[in-house]
Amino acid sequence: MLNLDVIVVFVVILFILVSLYKELLGMAFTFLIAIVVLGVAGILTPLEMMHGFANEQIAVIMLLLLLGDIIRKTRAVEFIFDKIFRHAHTYKSFLGRMVLLIAGFSAFLNNTPLVAVMMPYVHSWSKRHNVSPSKLLIPLSYAAILGGCATLIGTSTNLIVNGLLADQEVIPGLATFNMFDFIYVGLPMIVIGFFFLLFFADKLLPSNPDVLSDFSTNTREYMVEALVEPNSSLIGKSVEEAGLRNLKGLFLVEIIRDDKELRAVSPDEYIRENDRLLFAGETETVADMVNSNMGLVLPDLDKHAGQRNKEILEIVVSHNSQLINQTAKLADFRSNYDASIIAIHRNGERVSGKIGQVRIKAGDVLLLMAGSDFETHSAETQDFYLISKIKDIHEFEWYKIPVLLGGTFLAIALSAFHVVSLFKALLVLLLILGALKIATLKDIKKGFDYNLFVIIALSLALGKAMINTGVADLVSDLLTKVFLPLGNVGLLLGIYLITSLLAAYITNKAAAAIVFPVSLTMALNQGLNPMPFILIVAFAAAANFMTPHGYQTNLMVYGPGAYTFRDFFRIGFPLTVLYLIVTVTILSLMYF
Repeated sequence: MLNLDVIVVFVVILFILVSLYKELLGMAFTFLIAIVVLGVAGILTPLEMMHGFANEQIAVIMLLLLLGDIIRKTRAVEFIFDKIFRHAHTYKSFLGRMVLLIAGFSAFLNNTPLVAVMMPYVHSWSKRHNVSPSKLLIPLSYAAILGGCATLIGTSTNLIVNGLLADQEVIPGLATFNMFDFIYVGLPMIVIGFFFLLFFADKLLPSNPDVLSDFSTNTREYMVEALVEPNSSLIGKSVEEAGLRNLKGLFLVEIIRDDKELRAVSPDEYIRENDRLLFAGETETVADMVNSNMGLVLPDLDKHAGQRNKEILEIVVSHNSQLINQTAKLADFRSNYDASIIAIHRNGERVSGKIGQVRIKAGDVLLLMAGSDFETHSAETQDFYLISKIKDIHEFEWYKIPVLLGGTFLAIALSAFHVVSLFKALLVLLLILGALKIATLKDIKKGFDYNLFVIIALSLALGKAMINTGVADLVSDLLTKVFLPLGNVGLLLGIYLITSLLAAYITNKAAAAIVFPVSLTMALNQGLNPMPFILIVAFAAAANFMTPHGYQTNLMVYGPGAYTFRDFFRIGFPLTVLYLIVTVTILSLMYF
């Protein structure tokens, strides 16, 4: 007969499952209520309730998340992406590079910021090559998941399971995982997943409209002036040879040469040094010209060269503005507002001549390159109103690449070879980043995920309650009766199915916390090596492809890709089956 403590734990688990599935409460608050109830019922002592907050694996998770956030903000990964995707011109070449690159990075870096950094590349590449982003966003998420499963630090789920394992002090000789204990399943699945996505993603994924483009309101046509630099590769080429007639989103309206305006530009007209080219283009295209490699420069932008952080803004000139009838040059935006005028939009009228000599009218929309003091200088003005922020531009500091990425991989290598613990190596790295002003205390405080910290720490307490009360034994016995007729392989199969199902609908962290004590107890009761039973929980919880709620990166691409649950299931189910077969097969061969 079930005693009261067992009934309370089952009720608490049921509460967690219902709350997370129905999204009644936040995940952190759900776990907090559950652990408080277990504490009040006397099932957990205060020390057991708080023990997870001192777990080294949880500290490692938080440090890795902080490091990933710092890497994302400093654009080190973006710089590498720029180099690699520059020559990808077909769907399969882009997809293949993306899957391998993201999987490789995500084996050692937190995958959430990687996906966040990669998403703009997917959208911009898709727009340029007339491919729906929905053909690439799910593969982006899956690549991050596949890579993350290959190492101890690749995903927080693996570290959570390792933390749960480290908490089992009562079991003699049970060691925690090393860095590459996951690679025997993880690496083959990266290869299998790569070929699966390469050959089946296009067939299984929908071609949905680009949600970001559909809802874009910044489609004004601007007039923008570009200067041909003395060392430009365009000099001596005709307009057609230079490719200036086929620029997507830009139309060459006229050339200003020696104060003469050449309109209705012929494709045979040759480009000369110091020519001023007047283009008509939409907001986003004009903004992209700022960092383009076309051999053209936008006048006056060199005044902002020393500023690390800039942004491109849209403003509209008010009807009582002092700027009316002034030229863009005389308005002296640089001195007055820490900004330069890039382009002008005048509704229904095409502006002609040098941008700096155009007289501003009420209602003109100006595209500005604004420095860090723009907000302060323009706070009280009635001359114009801010419409929108189009783009952030951060000057890249080259020394940050070797320090950030080199330091990260050095810390991982030192840990892998047991020279120093990963926790200590990451702490030292963060101190070095602070000393070199690559990261500030403010950045670290902003990047710390308090909710995740609470969730993981409390999940360890839940596992302790399940073992202490015998709930893990009861569930283990039930599962053993169902799956033992299939042998030890059947036990692994059962654990994988249950963990994967829970992870698909209540998040992978909760699934790992609930199934871990059951799986460990099952192995010990059968006198089997517990390692494959622990590893299978980690793989089944993290390798979740079937639903958008199964993994955080799936949720990130769910809305932007305009996906349905059916889309995830259509491509995610066969990949999940492949992962199940490979995982169970390899773990069985290694441990049984």
